[in-house]
Amino acid sequence: MSITAVERPRADKQVQQAIPANPQALLQAVLQANQGTKDPRTREVLDALIRHIHAFASEVKLTYDELHKGLDFMVRVGQATGPEKHEGILLADILGLATHVLLLDAKAILAAGGTEPALIGPFWRANQPLMSNGVRIASEDTVGSPLFVQGKVVSTDGKPIVGARIETWQAAPGGLYENQDPEQEDMNLRAVFETDANGQFWFESVRPSGYGVPIDGPCGELLALQGRNHMRPAHLHFIAIAPGHKVLTTQIFDSRDPFAFSDAAFGAVGSLLRDFQPDSQGHFHLDVELCLEPGETRLPTPPLP
Repeated sequence: MSITAVERPRADKQVQQAIPANPQALLQAVLQANQGTKDPRTREVLDALIRHIHAFASEVKLTYDELHKGLDFMVRVGQATGPEKHEGILLADILGLATHVLLLDAKAILAAGGTEPALIGPFWRANQPLMSNGVRIASEDTVGSPLFVQGKVVSTDGKPIVGARIETWQAAPGGLYENQDPEQEDMNLRAVFETDANGQFWFESVRPSGYGVPIDGPCGELLALQGRNHMRPAHLHFIAIAPGHKVLTTQIFDSRDPFAFSDAAFGAVGSLLRDFQPDSQGHFHLDVELCLEPGETRLPTPPLP
């Protein structure tokens, strides 16, 4: 049995010396090793990651045992990820990291008074049905309080956007999306609308329900460790798409939901909390204005077929 020789990288022809045994010198050595990263943006991100990880370890005086507990947690996050659940995305959600990145990306539009973005989530489907304004998107056997949604899409200058495409979807009052529940009709509570000459769209639905994020993996352990709830407040998803504008992905949350101010994914920020107003007949009404930022229209990819 022969063993194929592997060519080893040659050491640089310069004076070699040991890294001094202190954290500062170690950090500089690790940063120097990263200078071989050719892509400038990747090198920038890795430099920052290295600096912050080392600073974090110093700040909390991390022990070697604690380091390995953390590494084991990350391994289990990967092991818990599969076709039905992405535990890594869930971790970014419950730590507020995903919303933080969305707000950074939307800095310009927020400064101009635009609509806050929110997580696209794992339940958006491709080929949602195109429907006429005013229709009911809930099947006849979907029981719940009627909800009437009146929406408008505008640009940052306040002008209505005609012909914008609006994708919307929501969980049923029982807390499940249609693809999770074999009892619901295919594409129930999902639709695509186009704005009219006034930039408006409208439809009838049922008042959605909040639901819990998965807690059967390491993220559930983390929430329990923190003494936090795992609930997301009731919400409707919207994606607004218009030529000459950046795509807006957002969620509108029911401010009357008991978990409206303790969203496990930290998505209910700013003006995304709205009052689903009841009338004397027990029907609810929601007015939505979606303000889009001018720019390149980059379509997101639906996570579900």
